[in-house]
Amino acid sequence: MREYNFDGLVGPTHQYAGLSHGNLASTKHRGTLGNPRAAALQGLGKMQTLARLGVGQAVLPPQPRPLVGALRALGFAGTHAQVLVAAHQEAPELLLACSSASAMWAANAATVAPSTDTGDGRVHFTVANLSSMFHRSLEARQTEATLSAIFADESRFVVHPALPSGTHFSDEGAANHTRLLVPGVNALHLFGWGRRGFGNQANLPSRFPARQTLEASQAVARLHQLPQESILFWQQAPQGIDQGAFHTDVLAVGHNHFFLFHEQAFCEPEKLEAELQRRLSGQLVLRRVSEAELGVPEAVQSYLFNSQLVTLPAGGMAILVPEEVRANSQAEALLQQLLAEPNPLCSILDADVNASMKNGGGPACLRLRVVLSDQEVQSVRGRVFLDEALGLELTTFIGRRYRDQLALEDLRDPMFLLEVETLLDELTQILQLGSIYPFQR
Repeated sequence: MREYNFDGLVGPTHQYAGLSHGNLASTKHRGTLGNPRAAALQGLGKMQTLARLGVGQAVLPPQPRPLVGALRALGFAGTHAQVLVAAHQEAPELLLACSSASAMWAANAATVAPSTDTGDGRVHFTVANLSSMFHRSLEARQTEATLSAIFADESRFVVHPALPSGTHFSDEGAANHTRLLVPGVNALHLFGWGRRGFGNQANLPSRFPARQTLEASQAVARLHQLPQESILFWQQAPQGIDQGAFHTDVLAVGHNHFFLFHEQAFCEPEKLEAELQRRLSGQLVLRRVSEAELGVPEAVQSYLFNSQLVTLPAGGMAILVPEEVRANSQAEALLQQLLAEPNPLCSILDADVNASMKNGGGPACLRLRVVLSDQEVQSVRGRVFLDEALGLELTTFIGRRYRDQLALEDLRDPMFLLEVETLLDELTQILQLGSIYPFQR
């Protein structure tokens, strides 16, 4: 079994619309002029860094935006050109929301369970409904179509549609899910949740919304046929959410037998530690970071916990950190301290994903982790696994097709819509995925 990072390729409508309430970076950079080309090259550069090290790496294509169908559903009528112009004039915030490139943050695309963990021995995906944010809720249908095209072999893969939308089953995908694995011990799936959909609503954040519900996490675990001894549901700390930790992965990161988390990531962290060790026979390497070592504001600003932990082919783990960690003295000091401590970390890798960071997404936000066997890899459709040839072709493609500047006014131009559709059509040919978009049918 090998873990592959399926990264979302940044889309051609990448911008800074400040759409995500509770995401401090997103709000801070609202209105900044976008550079889709630079953003896409940064994301691809991160993928290439890991692929060259021998880490499993794959690509997920962007979603079509502006999403004219969503605007039509909201009452705008006429030709594509008339819909875009009317939305720009009457409700520019809706045009921005329906043009968001937020599907680049593939950690929110779905929750995944490998075939070794599931009851029927197949890899299970449950598409996230992302119902807490309008612009992200628009992603689910295309995410299902894309994953169904790539993981089309039903003898090996199951792609579940998103849970029913609404407040009760609000699901944010793998950003609130961590799979821990100790050799010789069953895997443990840790589901973080922020509120209950039903019943007692006590112990909630007061400043920002808690997005993930317990009921959504429980439904995903059932769909994936995970045994009870392999699942653990634990509430996110409301004080962490109120300081900008809108997802679990903003204050916690885990990989195999190593779990790094901030003391304000979860409620009752001492009890969580004890339960994790009990479930994993005391063999989990746990590292809880205190507020004194790194305050939550610094953790959120630097996104240290939204770094990627990866296993290196030669052994040991590397942590891929955004440049913002290096620029934060407290976060950098903690990083060096972690490297010196007895844990699986053996090296630090740097990633420039500043365009993503400005919208509140670090390296870990950009990828969906999928553990596959060799046979399952052979069953994956399309040319999605990144190698030198594909990396070079995508680099050339981005340089040729993506704009280096994008403003709100560009989104109302029907020629830009045609430009995006032409771009995505060519990309699906490069990735050999066939007609996965509605405009291709």
